[in-house]
Amino acid sequence: MCKASQAWKVVSGIGFTLDKVCRSYRKQRRGSAAVEFALVAPLFFILVFGMIEIGRMVMVQQVITNASREGARLAVLDTATVGEIKSTVEDFLACGMISGAAVIVSPDPPSDAAHGEPVTVTVEIAFDKVSWLPSPVFLGDVNLSASTAMRRESVQ
Repeated sequence: MCKASQAWKVVSGIGFTLDKVCRSYRKQRRGSAAVEFALVAPLFFILVFGMIEIGRMVMVQQVITNASREGARLAVLDTATVGEIKSTVEDFLACGMISGAAVIVSPDPPSDAAHGEPVTVTVEIAFDKVSWLPSPVFLGDVNLSASTAMRRESVQ
């Protein structure tokens, strides 16, 4: 017999041991783990799926920002056409498994901009098209957009 149960026996004076008390307490808590899991699991899963959703949004934002930069780098050259720019941006997005983005080049065609004037490439996409979850409930109706402006490099 352990010292704690001996001490309990002495203190109580009626012959109960600590082991008997602990055993009866454990019997009454049989389903408590299941109840605790039922209460905590939904909150845990909401947090996990929310982190996945926000992580995907940040990743897609970074990819469309880099795609708009690649398009703008091409757009400032003399030989660039709108079709080539859109193709370059869509190829970059395809590497990140993103499709269905709108690519806007301003001015259209970029050769209309004079030497040193800005050429802007904008990439826009609705987040529900790129979300990994069946319905993006955590972020709602979010449109992701990235725009890059560079000065035109043309021969004067």
